[in-house]
Amino acid sequence: MPSFRVETPQRAYDAIVERGSLARVGNFLPPRSGMVFVVTTTDVFKLHGKSLHRAIADHKHKVLFFPGGEPNKRLSQLEALAEQMIAAGGDRSSVIIAFGGGIVGDVAGFLAAVFMRGIPVIQVPTTLLAQVDAAVGGKTGVNLVSGKNLLGSFHQPLAVLIDPEVLGTLPPREYRAGLYEIVKAGVIRDAELFGVMDQCAPAVLAQEPATLERIIAAAVRIKAEVVTADEREGNLRRILNFGHTFGHALEAETHYERFLHGEAVAWGMRAATILAKKTARLGASDAASIHSVVSKYGPIPDLNGIQAERLAARLRSDKKTIQGQVHFVLPVQIGDVAIVSGVEDRLVLESIQAALG
Repeated sequence: MPSFRVETPQRAYDAIVERGSLARVGNFLPPRSGMVFVVTTTDVFKLHGKSLHRAIADHKHKVLFFPGGEPNKRLSQLEALAEQMIAAGGDRSSVIIAFGGGIVGDVAGFLAAVFMRGIPVIQVPTTLLAQVDAAVGGKTGVNLVSGKNLLGSFHQPLAVLIDPEVLGTLPPREYRAGLYEIVKAGVIRDAELFGVMDQCAPAVLAQEPATLERIIAAAVRIKAEVVTADEREGNLRRILNFGHTFGHALEAETHYERFLHGEAVAWGMRAATILAKKTARLGASDAASIHSVVSKYGPIPDLNGIQAERLAARLRSDKKTIQGQVHFVLPVQIGDVAIVSGVEDRLVLESIQAALG
C-alpha cells in the first residue's frame, strides 16, 4: 500500500494509493465528527455511492449533489451547497467528503475552507486526473468568467484516499485526460516515470493493474514532495503548472465546454515545449520526445476556429501572472523545468500558433 506523507504548516496527512481503500473512508473521519456531508455528482454516486454509504454507515451523513462541469464551478453553486448544509444541521463539527473528480474536489474543498470559517475535508477522488493531481495539495477554488480558479483557498484535507479500482468505470476520454497529468509529472521531475509513459503506453491504456498503480504512485509521490516543500506556490510548487498557463487560456477561451482539463493541459504542454525550444532552453530531441508521448494518449479535441491572438491575450489574466509578467514553466530536459518570465510576446504568439497547427 503506497502511502505518501504531505507535511504542511496547516496540516500533515497521508495520500494513500490502495485498491479497495474506498471501503475504509470511515476510518479517517474524526471520532467526534458531526454531520458528514458527501459532495458528489449523480453519475459518480450511481456508480460508487453504495460502497461509500457502507464505508460511513456508522456516521450520520447526507449526500449533496453538485451538477458538475467547469461551467458550474462557480460561487453560486458553492452558496447553494452551503445553504443545504445549514438546512441539514451543518455546524463546526461537520466534515465534508469530496467524492468525485477534480471539479468536485475543488468545489467541495473550497466549501470546507469557508463553511463556518473552515471545517475538515477528506478527498476521495474518482477520476485519474484528480487522483494524481487535483486531490493532493489543498488547492481549492471556483472559476470566474475571467479565468479558471481565480477565487479559492489553500485548505489541506484530513486524508486523500486513492482507489485505482474506481477507474474501471471511467470513460476512456476521462481516463486519457488524467494520463496527461502523469506525463506532466514525468517531464517536470521524473525521467524514469516519463520513460514508463513512453515505453509502456499499451499497458497504461489498458489499465494493466501493476502498471497503473506504479504510475499513480509515482505521480502522487511527486505531488506530495513538491507540496511539502512549498505549500502555497511560493517557488518550487510552480513547476506543477507545466502546461497549465497555456491550458487555462484554452479552457477559458472555449468557455470550459470543449476540452477536459487534462486535454487542455496536454495542448498547453505542446505550446510550452515549442516555446522552450524557441527560446533555446530545450533541445530538439527532448522536445520531440515530449510531443511524441503526449500524442500517444490522444487525441486532443479539434482546435479549429481558436484564435492564437485571443489565447495570448488571456494569458495576462492567469492567476500565475504577477505584476503583468506572465510566468511560464518550460522544460529544459526530461525531468527538469525552469520558471521563466519576460519572454517576448512574439515568441509566445508564434508558439501558440504552432501548437494550434
